[in-house]
Amino acid sequence: MKKIEAIVRKSKFEDVKKALYEAGIEWFSYWEITGLGKSTEEQVVRGQVFESHFIQRYMLSIVLRDRFLGTTINAIIKAGRTGQMGDGKIFVYDIDEAYRIRTGETGPEALYNKENGNGIAK
Repeated sequence: MKKIEAIVRKSKFEDVKKALYEAGIEWFSYWEITGLGKSTEEQVVRGQVFESHFIQRYMLSIVLRDRFLGTTINAIIKAGRTGQMGDGKIFVYDIDEAYRIRTGETGPEALYNKENGNGIAK
């Protein structure tokens, strides 16, 4: 099992969310974050332009079976890319174990993307 943490632009979040659903990712967590980096972001407030080093982003957290890793990463990259500095980052971690509290299922069976008889997530 793998865990993906992806940081994406707020403006691309809906595109990334749609791409994840199309890739078969039916459940993930996300939250708003603020980052500090080399790039700046222009914000227009009441007609005045302000440059900010604090950039608004979304952090996505996805735990999935190893074989869905490439498809999921490609979906995030394709939907989240603008080609400009500040498009975000993706981090991948190994997950040793998972537990579904409600049923007591463990390992990959505890994940949201159960497999049907032919090995495809349903």
